[in-house]
Amino acid sequence: MNKIKRYIACGVPTEACNFRCSYCYLPCKGNAFNGRISKFMYSIEKMVEALSVERLGGICYFNMCAAGETTLQKDLFPLVKGLINNGHYCDIITNGTITQKIDELISMLNESERSHLFIKFSFHYLQLLEKKLLKTFVENVNKAKNAGISITVEITPHDELIPYIEEIKKFSIENFGTLPHITVARNEATEDIELLSTLSREQYKETWSVFDSVLFDFKFSIFGRKINEFCYAGQNSIYLDLRTGEYKTCYRGDTLGNMFENISKPIKFCPIGKCTLPHCFNGHTYIAWGGDVPDIDLQLPTYAEERNRVCNDGTEWLTSNCKEFFSSRADTQNAYYNEKEQKRIITKNKYLKGYRYLSSKIRGFKRRLKK
Repeated sequence: MNKIKRYIACGVPTEACNFRCSYCYLPCKGNAFNGRISKFMYSIEKMVEALSVERLGGICYFNMCAAGETTLQKDLFPLVKGLINNGHYCDIITNGTITQKIDELISMLNESERSHLFIKFSFHYLQLLEKKLLKTFVENVNKAKNAGISITVEITPHDELIPYIEEIKKFSIENFGTLPHITVARNEATEDIELLSTLSREQYKETWSVFDSVLFDFKFSIFGRKINEFCYAGQNSIYLDLRTGEYKTCYRGDTLGNMFENISKPIKFCPIGKCTLPHCFNGHTYIAWGGDVPDIDLQLPTYAEERNRVCNDGTEWLTSNCKEFFSSRADTQNAYYNEKEQKRIITKNKYLKGYRYLSSKIRGFKRRLKK
């Protein structure tokens, strides 16, 4: 049985999208939808070699997500194919409307390679309705599923969608054979990354629980909960910038190094220890699957439970290969530290953060002197 060694969230350098969703968190960052699609700084061959199973210490899961429509990145599919051929598993986040890209991906991968791929189809119902792309979306979802690729259909719950809930449930059962999963909408314009809704927490939960989504249930249960337990992000999981090769412990964590610069050197994995985020808004992966907070006092679902659905015809969204892999958790494959060791790591990280800050200032001063 293949088990996940590390969860690797990959930033795909694409800031172009064919949708403009009102609930999208990207405009909060100030540079969304500028149409920029940047090239990778390193060759696909070097990136694949740098991310080998041997160098990473085991089979990893690569989450491919852009600040826009992920499939618009032309070099992404060859990278995914290379990683899968290395033995890894990958996912691609997409709005599922660019048929040419779905067809290209399916034709590029053989049957065995497709069994290591998972596509998260973001179900933007109102936008699809407005653009008359509902039929296209359904066809692409089912096309990927029938090709042997694991899939999930996921809705970002927002207030404008509430009047359409029953309509969406009926549409989903007729076209996907089951209900979609539900995530939790966040407002990144707020300091505490609050819930993106005018509803109270109780109303929000009551409204969206009708989809019976394990994903929603778990994400909502930890939404807003500050992680005070020791966090293993940086060891069990990392955040990788695919354009530059730089990798960090987490979204707002410290940069640990460059994955592609010198592939003869071992990769530095170091747990962050103390979480710097207001809450782990993507804990459905980092906590439930990456196992970044093994001491948390919560019943954790498997990633398979969060992503799979059984359809009316008896088929499932996850292939048997992905279902088995998604049922493992990364903390069982990596080191666990006692309380004394945890304190030592947190203290060490404080000193390293200061050192990195001073080093960056000195490098900047030297560059200005040269100019």
